[in-house]
Amino acid sequence: MQVAYRAENLFDAHLVKHALEDAGIPAFVFGESLLGAGGELPLFGVLRVCVPDAALPRAQDIVAGLDLAGAGEDPISDGDPEPGFLPA
Repeated sequence: MQVAYRAENLFDAHLVKHALEDAGIPAFVFGESLLGAGGELPLFGVLRVCVPDAALPRAQDIVAGLDLAGAGEDPISDGDPEPGFLPA
């Protein structure tokens, strides 16, 4: 098995897993059961979505199309210099 995606959180890991399975690629989330032991493990790099060796190139194309680059702009503060403060 090869790592198709290293997830930062469980939601992204399962999003990728389900997208791969919808495309007919068997996928498995490694590290899911280790999340409860976070005090003893590193914070990042625990969750990995793995696929069979032969399916890796196709899986990488699917993962690239999911747009999991990050949160981007903060929708709450809306660029406000002092977020959280409301006018009286």
